[in-house]
Amino acid sequence: MNIAKLNYTDKETAIADLLEKGVYIETEEGLIYGQGIHAIVEIGKVIKTQGTYDEGNVITEPVYADGYAYDVMSEQEIVFESEIYPVDCVHSFAGYAQNADGQINDILDEQGTI
Repeated sequence: MNIAKLNYTDKETAIADLLEKGVYIETEEGLIYGQGIHAIVEIGKVIKTQGTYDEGNVITEPVYADGYAYDVMSEQEIVFESEIYPVDCVHSFAGYAQNADGQINDILDEQGTI
């Protein structure tokens, strides 16, 4: 299984690239997974620093990382120009290490270790 962690300038650029690479297929009903695609996760904007709040009021705004993130799990290796290799990931696929990227051979055991 291959996992790609992707970062684009915005959602529109991401969708266009995923369509071009066959990750998504556009149908009359909407977008569907392309052949060999097991999962596509729209992460969106990633928070670098949490905001602070007081009884529903914003004290300090959250700080977001640049870009718009997606994770893709596929059978085939796909070359993405937008692939990144984060150390502290905000998303992981069930059964795979949190920082899993690239070609995955190590699946977590029942205790959550490789």
